[in-house]
Amino acid sequence: MFNQGFARFGSPSMPCYKPGRELGRSSNVPQPMGPQLTLFSLDDAGVPQGLRYQPDFISASDERDLIERIQALPLAPFQFGAFEGKRRVASFGWRYDYSQQKLEKAEDLPAWLEPFIARIASFGELPASSIRQVLCTEYDVGVSIGWHRDKPHFAEVFGLSLASACKFRFRRKAGAEWERFTLDAQPRSLYMMSGPARQVWEHSIPPVEQPRYSITFRTMATTPYSGKPA
Repeated sequence: MFNQGFARFGSPSMPCYKPGRELGRSSNVPQPMGPQLTLFSLDDAGVPQGLRYQPDFISASDERDLIERIQALPLAPFQFGAFEGKRRVASFGWRYDYSQQKLEKAEDLPAWLEPFIARIASFGELPASSIRQVLCTEYDVGVSIGWHRDKPHFAEVFGLSLASACKFRFRRKAGAEWERFTLDAQPRSLYMMSGPARQVWEHSIPPVEQPRYSITFRTMATTPYSGKPA
């Protein structure tokens, strides 16, 4: 599901794969299952270093349950300082207050998320306790997210896509131009951003074509990007 310039990096029918590094995915290649598996890499295919992607991370029944859980939350419009975003969100663990430009405590992580937190942490080779912030988001048709990097208070970022696919776009400055990469994030898939994919590349989501939900899981940064949450 990685879409980036095969004309530049090689033929789509004969991609070069090597195991054990950053993963990519081609729709004509059978994919191993299981959240702890590293799939394949597309050498020199423009995949941001530190980006991983796992299709079918959860089952369809898990997806339905999570969507129902999110729909039952007291979702509120995303607040960006004095502005109000079109997507609706609910935060757990910590939330970033854009008007005060600081972290503040949110409701405790709910018990229904614990099994997924454990699986996602295992995928990232991290202890489950390291995931301390969760953001549930509802996107209506036409809702988008502009170019940004997550706040430096956070370290690793995991995103679980639900209900419909989206284009997850990346860019970074390369001289006077931009280097770009697009991930087709499918329903029930998981992506992970760490290293340069998290700290150097910006990301955005263009207007979605169908209603969509997502759950973002974050670990907390301590050095060198921020101090401990207070």
